[in-house]
Amino acid sequence: MSRLKTSLPESLAATVKSTIGEWQSAGKMKRLWDRDASLWTGTDESNWLGWLDIVEEQSAQQEQLQKFAKEVQTRGFEHILLLGMGGSSLCPEVLRMTFGHIPHFPVLHVLDSTDPAQVKAFEHQIDISKTLFIVSSKSGSTLEPNIFKQYFFERTKQTLGGHEAGGHFIAITDPGSKMQQVAEADKFLHVFFGRSSIGGRYSAVSNFGMIPAAAIGLDTRKFLSRAAEMVRACGPSAAVQENPGAALGIILGAAANAGRDKVTIITSPGISDLGAWLEQLLAESTGKIGKGIIPVDRERLGPPDVYGNDRVFVYLRLENDAHGDEEAKVDALEKTGQPVVRITMPDIYDLGAEFFRWEIATAVAGAIIGINAFNQPDVEASKLATRSLTSEYEKTGSLPSEKPFFEDSGIKLFSDEKNTAELAKLATDKSLGGYLRAHLSRIKAGDYFAVLAYIQMNAEHEQALQEMRHEVRDSQRVATCLGFGPRFLHSTGQAYKGGPNTGVFLQITCDDSVQLPVPGQKYTFGIVKAAQARGDFQVLAERGRRALRVHLAGDLKAGLARLQSAVQKAV
Repeated sequence: MSRLKTSLPESLAATVKSTIGEWQSAGKMKRLWDRDASLWTGTDESNWLGWLDIVEEQSAQQEQLQKFAKEVQTRGFEHILLLGMGGSSLCPEVLRMTFGHIPHFPVLHVLDSTDPAQVKAFEHQIDISKTLFIVSSKSGSTLEPNIFKQYFFERTKQTLGGHEAGGHFIAITDPGSKMQQVAEADKFLHVFFGRSSIGGRYSAVSNFGMIPAAAIGLDTRKFLSRAAEMVRACGPSAAVQENPGAALGIILGAAANAGRDKVTIITSPGISDLGAWLEQLLAESTGKIGKGIIPVDRERLGPPDVYGNDRVFVYLRLENDAHGDEEAKVDALEKTGQPVVRITMPDIYDLGAEFFRWEIATAVAGAIIGINAFNQPDVEASKLATRSLTSEYEKTGSLPSEKPFFEDSGIKLFSDEKNTAELAKLATDKSLGGYLRAHLSRIKAGDYFAVLAYIQMNAEHEQALQEMRHEVRDSQRVATCLGFGPRFLHSTGQAYKGGPNTGVFLQITCDDSVQLPVPGQKYTFGIVKAAQARGDFQVLAERGRRALRVHLAGDLKAGLARLQSAVQKAV
């Protein structure tokens, strides 16, 4: 099983020790396993703890998983395209990135973006006639999986004919959902059910993770066996100090309450994508009512002097996957008194165990912070704002007009009234660089800076955006985050809107080079993405966040280069 080692500053170590004692004497882990809602806020938490025994249930269903894996092979599928968002897509993405292509099984692709260029890029990567589509949607009413399904089902009908299309689709959804009805009407090959008592971000070891795992050839028996070891270790009778989930959760919760609320995730190369799953679990579970943890993923390690006293570093590494340079940098952080948690995994099949450990840790941290770790009120606010805009488009054929407060050479700046007035006051130079400098000057110690990019997610774009975030990190010495829209809306978006008001946001939008219709709708994928970006910004503004939107018109590569240069000069 994975090993956990900690190095904590004296004051945090003392708080953690006393909190462990309190949890032990008050029997709080037993209360968690008894589904006692009063451990959190005493509202509906007991309805959302089905994940506590899902490993046992899945272990008993090995035959179903193995039968499905065999069927995927027999039918000769060469590709799987999973269509989902957030909790329905992030675990399969981690499995794809970690396990790679397993011989004699299909290659997995995961689509979680409404960017039309990205949708087309996935379509070009697959042969529709040899592809199994997995429509993964817990509620069955989430906008993105529904329009992904509409698009690819239509394309499959065009390729194979209406009678054959359903045999290339399966659904994973909760019983009685709209997606179940759609799947049955369109004669999908299978409908696999989630559990209504498990929220999306806690669903990794449910069918939302295990059906794709089986389909790409993972040894699900081995995976679940490792997870079961962690379940036993985190159980109600284990001493809290020796409970690997409770101990981690107490560190994260106590640290957040002490102002160390930026959990910085460091991973060794073989498990590099695990941070994307952890981001959602931590941010969406804890970031609400002005409290919470801000996860920091894919921020490269710098020297100790670029970090403030608002960080906790978690280093997850595979036993034989050590990265000498990273090890030395983590050692340096430890020596300067930064809190460091090291988790060493024997091999990649221990991911199942880590999924469960972190779910327990997040639930424990949520109890210590004093929030409901299982709802996501501000995600719903963004969805409503987006739905209002797409409904207007369906009625009128256009989105509401908007006017930039600054425009120059294909770059436009937008914000709400309050932010615009503040930026105008701070900007001594009314230029792109002047406004960016004014925006970044609003970052204070203990804040974080987040780039929210509604553009195609690819290596070239990520590199440009990573350079921007690190320019800000190194000059301002604050934590930085990077999210691609709309996928982050179902992940870190909750904490950005509902968590501590310590974020400074740079939203990036662009013109779409590809126009891609959504079958049966007036709106296109590009219109949906634009509505999501506007809805996101609207809720950030309503929550009093410091936010600026940069729209890159025309050539995206040139626009990103110009923005990157402007950020460099602004800092």
